[in-house]
Amino acid sequence: MKKLLLVALLGGAVLAHAQTSPAKKELVAKVLQLQQPGIDVMSRTIAERPAIQLMQAAQGALRTQVPADKREAAAKTIEADVKKFVEEATAVIRDRSIKLAPSTVGPILEEKFTEDELKQLVAWLESPVNKKFQQAGPEMQSSLVQKVVAETSPVLDPKLRALQERMRTALGLPADAPKAPAKGASK
Repeated sequence: MKKLLLVALLGGAVLAHAQTSPAKKELVAKVLQLQQPGIDVMSRTIAERPAIQLMQAAQGALRTQVPADKREAAAKTIEADVKKFVEEATAVIRDRSIKLAPSTVGPILEEKFTEDELKQLVAWLESPVNKKFQQAGPEMQSSLVQKVVAETSPVLDPKLRALQERMRTALGLPADAPKAPAKGASK
């Protein structure tokens, strides 16, 4: 009896999913299409993460292992290689994200939103107010970042210098090694 009930419940869930209306499926596809700019940003962020880590490691190696007269040329070569990697990786990640979104995000949208809610969501995403809000996003973020950095630097810069000193000590480096970046370095 329990098996029969379980089969009936699972069958009902599959049937309910399979019976998603074509209109709802179209609305989900429209939401995914309207979210393309967000996918682009996410793709670049994913691609930049390892590149930033590599650049930080390279900066340390440049200072300690590359002769001073060759640092600038090496830095330019590394920077060009990293930029090329980020562009290529961003394209690969973006393409894969676009292909995966309908099978990953689509079912979640179908499950969590009614057809009416999806209509409202599409209307909002296409609205001039949303477009204006999205355009203001970088300015709002920049303004917030500037204010946060200005207000947290007095607290974090001494902590950063202390951390750098502890790291220097742990590594057995002399006290005259490069100091922490100037004020506001916690940007």
